[in-house]
Amino acid sequence: MAKAAKILLQTTIPYTEDDWHIGRFSLLREHLDSLTDPDGDKLYDVVTRNRDAGDGNDAVLSTLDISAFDELWLFAVDTGSGLTSSDCEGITRFRQRGGAIFATRDHFDLGSSLCTIGGVGAAHYFNSKNRDPDTSRNQRDDDRNLDIDFPNYHSGSNGDYQTISAVGAVHELLKRPDGSAIEHFPAHPHEGSVGAPVEASARVIATGTSKITGREFNLLVAFDRGTDIHGNNCGRAVAASSFHHLVDYNWDIRMGCPTFLTESPGSGIHLEPHKLDDIKHYVANLARWLSGN
Repeated sequence: MAKAAKILLQTTIPYTEDDWHIGRFSLLREHLDSLTDPDGDKLYDVVTRNRDAGDGNDAVLSTLDISAFDELWLFAVDTGSGLTSSDCEGITRFRQRGGAIFATRDHFDLGSSLCTIGGVGAAHYFNSKNRDPDTSRNQRDDDRNLDIDFPNYHSGSNGDYQTISAVGAVHELLKRPDGSAIEHFPAHPHEGSVGAPVEASARVIATGTSKITGREFNLLVAFDRGTDIHGNNCGRAVAASSFHHLVDYNWDIRMGCPTFLTESPGSGIHLEPHKLDDIKHYVANLARWLSGN
């Protein structure tokens, strides 16, 4: 029996009931917990936590490089100050020693504390930090909601699904068990912006399409293993445009959401629940690929 890979699912905010705390990712955790090998043994040991309360360094993230974790799935749900310099340094060292990272955020500056994570942070574009180098993209996509500035790509209503497109050769993260390409992700009206950094072992592997402008935007950037300028053998990583692809509310609107999310949800996933199979295949692929299997 192979040892189960140890995955940390963590938010960048302390527990706050009316916010995107880690309890709102329970369906993701349950799915990861359910994955087994052909002998029926669990593939993953999943730990969930919110950021430590207080203004200091997070006890786990700041020392992640000396932890037993194999993968960090980081949900940057803060408004810009969710990670300290020590937290980012601990996460960077974690990847430099071969640890794997999935890092996701949302629109505007939500999750912009990701920027200072070595390598992976450069794949995330925000409004006030690390703007998209394509200046034509630094404008609102959804001009119906003037409370949210760019980046804010509109892939559909919460509770609906979006059709995604593979970029180049279909990456193994985007393959169903039968080998066909994954086509559907949960939608969100204000997705963030990601791109492949220059001189990195990274490429954009999937795009979505705005339902407002018809413009394509990047959904996922995959970093393969690679050696950095310091000679470290860095682990795999993925940068994603929105944590809403994986939050409970976007898999099942009956799970509820924070009160500050006031837009009316859609019913696409409720009417066609089988289309959630694609995001579940993706989650299984993501956990396996990050672990190197």
